[in-house]
Amino acid sequence: MGGFTVREAGSDDRAAVDALHEREWGGPYVVAHDVRYDLRTLPTLVAVDGAGAVVGALAHHREADGLEVVSVVAAVPGGGVGTALLDAAAATARAAGLARLWLITTNDNLRALRFYQRRGLRLVGVDRGAVDRARRLKPEIPLVGEDGIPLHDELILERLLTP
Repeated sequence: MGGFTVREAGSDDRAAVDALHEREWGGPYVVAHDVRYDLRTLPTLVAVDGAGAVVGALAHHREADGLEVVSVVAAVPGGGVGTALLDAAAATARAAGLARLWLITTNDNLRALRFYQRRGLRLVGVDRGAVDRARRLKPEIPLVGEDGIPLHDELILERLLTP
């Protein structure tokens, strides 16, 4: 890992972050646990390479006891950007006195499930039919996801944080 730094996103980063979200989510909106988020309105961490280019972004939302990772995306997977962004989000949560870092992924996203579990997040719940409900808020969500897996449920993962 290396060759980049993680910091809070600034206004100069907006176009690059929006481009990452367009590529990953088809635009600035994601739906998780029956909430439609506009990623442009959420606090965002960015990974920036030595030339100043944004190579990853993590949008988050603070709750009473935890920091929810709403979106994490790397320009090029496998280079450590996602790990660094998750670590920075955990540090942000700890600094705010929050007890956990958590997120949602979908039942088809085996690559993400593997990634998150290797970074200390644990599966704590399944919301059956959550993606089916999400299609009411974002109709372009496909019926079939990665690896030909029917897309229906949300998986809830969390990492408890030590002070």
